[in-house]
Amino acid sequence: MAGTGARWVLLTLCLATALSPGRAGERLHVCKESEYHYEYTACDSTGSRWRVAVPHTPGLCTGLPDPVKGTECSFSCKAGEFLDMKAQACKPCAEGTYSLGTGIRFDEWDEVPHGFANVATNLEVDDGFGDVVENCTASTWVPLGDYVASNTDECTATLMYAVNLKQSGTVSFEYIYPDSSIVFEFFVQNDQCQPMVEESRWMRTTEKGWEFHSVDLSRGNNVLYWRTTAFSVWSKVPKPVLVRNIGITGVAYTSECFPCKPGTYAPAAGSSACQLCPADTFSSKGATACQPCEPATYAEPGSASCKPRPPCTDKDYFYTHTACDASGETQLMFKWAEPKICSEELPQAAKLPPSGVKTRCPPCNPGFAKSNGSTCQPCPYGSYSNGSGCLSCPAGTEPALGLEYKWWNVLPPNMETTVLSGINFEYKGMAGWEVAGDYIYTAAGASDNDFMILTLVVPGFSPPSPVLEDAESKEVARITFVFETVCSVSCELYFMVGINSRTNTPVETWTGPRGKQSYTYIVEKNATMSFTWAFQRTPYHEAGRRYTNDVAKLYSVNVTNVLGGVASFCRRCAPEPAGSCAPCPPGNAVERGSCRPCPPGTYLRGHPSDGTPTCHPCGPGTHSNQLRSLCYNNCSFSLALPGRVLRYDFSALGAGTAFASGPSFTAKGLKYFHHFNISLCGNQGRKMASCSDNVTDARGEGDPARVVTAYVCQSILVPPDVMGYKMAVSSQPVSLADRLVGVTASSTLDGITSPPEHFPPGHPDLPDIVFFYRSNDVTQPCSGGRATAIRLRCDPLRPGAGTLAVPSKCPEGTCDGCTFHFLWVTGEGCPRCSAGHYRPIVGACLGGVQRTTYVWREPRLCRGGQSLPAQKVRGCRSVDFWLKVGISAGTCAAVLLAALAAYFWKKNQKLEYKYSKLVMNAAAKESELPAPDSCAIMEGEDAEDDLVFATKKSLFGKIKSLTSKRTPDGFDSVPLKTSSGSAAMEL
Repeated sequence: MAGTGARWVLLTLCLATALSPGRAGERLHVCKESEYHYEYTACDSTGSRWRVAVPHTPGLCTGLPDPVKGTECSFSCKAGEFLDMKAQACKPCAEGTYSLGTGIRFDEWDEVPHGFANVATNLEVDDGFGDVVENCTASTWVPLGDYVASNTDECTATLMYAVNLKQSGTVSFEYIYPDSSIVFEFFVQNDQCQPMVEESRWMRTTEKGWEFHSVDLSRGNNVLYWRTTAFSVWSKVPKPVLVRNIGITGVAYTSECFPCKPGTYAPAAGSSACQLCPADTFSSKGATACQPCEPATYAEPGSASCKPRPPCTDKDYFYTHTACDASGETQLMFKWAEPKICSEELPQAAKLPPSGVKTRCPPCNPGFAKSNGSTCQPCPYGSYSNGSGCLSCPAGTEPALGLEYKWWNVLPPNMETTVLSGINFEYKGMAGWEVAGDYIYTAAGASDNDFMILTLVVPGFSPPSPVLEDAESKEVARITFVFETVCSVSCELYFMVGINSRTNTPVETWTGPRGKQSYTYIVEKNATMSFTWAFQRTPYHEAGRRYTNDVAKLYSVNVTNVLGGVASFCRRCAPEPAGSCAPCPPGNAVERGSCRPCPPGTYLRGHPSDGTPTCHPCGPGTHSNQLRSLCYNNCSFSLALPGRVLRYDFSALGAGTAFASGPSFTAKGLKYFHHFNISLCGNQGRKMASCSDNVTDARGEGDPARVVTAYVCQSILVPPDVMGYKMAVSSQPVSLADRLVGVTASSTLDGITSPPEHFPPGHPDLPDIVFFYRSNDVTQPCSGGRATAIRLRCDPLRPGAGTLAVPSKCPEGTCDGCTFHFLWVTGEGCPRCSAGHYRPIVGACLGGVQRTTYVWREPRLCRGGQSLPAQKVRGCRSVDFWLKVGISAGTCAAVLLAALAAYFWKKNQKLEYKYSKLVMNAAAKESELPAPDSCAIMEGEDAEDDLVFATKKSLFGKIKSLTSKRTPDGFDSVPLKTSSGSAAMEL
């Protein structure tokens, strides 16, 4: 019944087509084969389908062939074949054409092919805080001929393609992904918008050229997504992701073969792909062979036409030096740049200059010397050389093995050079760098946007002493090179490092002209290392060579501690009885021919790469570990202030504290964070803070691609809710602090300054504690490495991690790119509480009891430590008691004073009487009265009988009278009264 129903549907469609409006009344002719084509109907529930004839123009003719039973829905042809619908059989493709069988391929990107959707979106809307969401309409994938390039800004660009597979198939493509500053993901969704290949979603960065990627597809609907988001916030623009040769298998039948595009050809029938035309040949569309160019023209590989050769100029050749001959001489000579596209025959064309005269060869590089022949040979172990001859190391010394190149007569055997095309990013078999005696420089490439590559491979390293896990520096070796760039446009020089033949990681980039300068990179992993220099004159492709005179020069390259290397000098060591040298134990320095341990409070500083390590004192607030390999702070600190000593405990801040919501910024609607992870004092000198780069790993499932461990590290963070990932995206980890210099309350230490004015002032009675660090990373602007200063400020109201702030004038934490400043406000930064942090409050005496209570001084600037003492209670006397005591004492004093007054009054009366008698006797004598026999009171006489006062006075009045009536001669005037009752007489 299913087949019958399908047949009636097909007949109805055919009749409707034949009797279309406007032509129902006309007589239609019988359709010719050129006027119709065959198609298959949709498959029914039994997996069957019908082949029907469909006119090219509906209603043009009649008499179409009847529908016939079609092939099974699972039927397919092999690659290089197509399905002949008339015969319903597979046939091979003709010459000049190709077929994928059950697939399709997209290899022409002059425009976005039909069926692709190319969209760009913001990941975050305006947050209402003044950030303007930029327009991402133009941030899409860009077709560039042979490939399509991604966006390089903070928008999300998505390239989509929907396909319905009749059977299980695959999707494959080639890609270049050089910069992890871009998130690149490829995934497939089904009808329910569920991802189907999650494990291969996150693409890995590429190492060299194009890489192939393939993913299995399920039968049914599949939506393919190529998605990129750049989140680099530094000044440089990241390199775009490139995709080409997208192929999909498992689609419906292929009823025709595709012609080869111009510049390619298919020489045989049944081809599944077309081949590129070689250089100086061309081809048109559907070619079976390539045609050679005329002698006066040229063509690059894969060209559709030839171009006339321009006249040669001085930019089409370069100079080099021949190898030393048997006479020890070399010669300057000139070569045409390959491929040679210019013509010497044209008028005004430059000619190749003649070779120069022979000159003496430069000396051998350090560690090498000439033997009987003219070639330089490495000196044997135990000797050293400055390039003229091998000398044995003196007793008590050993050769410092390494590689030092400063004379460039020939390219060293462990170096190789090549050219990476800036057009199709494929490697060319030509030299990108040429030797020039005292330097090596970039030669002319095929195009000005080619990458000139120079690579030095080191098999491993042999440090003279083992690198301890908790050492201040994990330096295994170092590479130092002197370079110069001469540029008239925006050239770029990249320095990259690869480990164990893995992806080269860009370490430093120099843009534009740079004077002669030195750069040092510290190696911290003992493995096979590759060091690569890549120079690009301009990122833009233009025909011809215009900037050949823009060059990069390497004057010298010095790598230390190379396994199997040579020596240019000898360093002191501790000799053994047998005469050889033995490395000193950890924490020991060579002194007077023997190993001596560093004293306490010092550590072994200076790597053997620089000579002989010596003992150096630790900074303030730090002490050396047991092995004397570093100085560290044990998460404690003592601060002496006038009249007291504050003690700190930072144990809670030593294990590493992350500030993922640090200073933020928004670019095109996507919010980023400067993620800081701080391990203030570590764990017995072990750095506990880590930052990672997890851009290219499966989010939440794989290990991070790169992890940096330090006291302080920084990375760029995109929250998971913004990107829709399982975890936050972290990129570009950087170490800001590898070595603790010291801990102090001062603002300057060892040349590092933490200006207090960078932050709001703290409490005047409690200074900030400043931790000073240095980093081992030497960068382009920071020749001495980065430095970090963390101000730790006490705030008991912010327990736990507290808050981290950067200077308001330097939102990225640094004002010069070299010294980073932080203010960490937390309760863990407060000193331990002591007796000076609280005060007593004495209560009133109530009921004979007095209480003393202790409270914290405000503001309280301490934590933990000594607790408040318990309340003290003691007996006391109340006010009523002391009032009664006072009244009683006053009464007693008054009675005593009254008794004394009475006593002195009585005694005063007797003295007055005696004095009166004396005066009376004296008066009588003057009046010729007989003198008394005695002035004393006779027996029986009363002292008061004849003494009469003129007036009656009180006690105080008498005292006043005695005082006021004293005569100038020292006698008193006393009124007397005679016994005869005569008038009173004053004496």
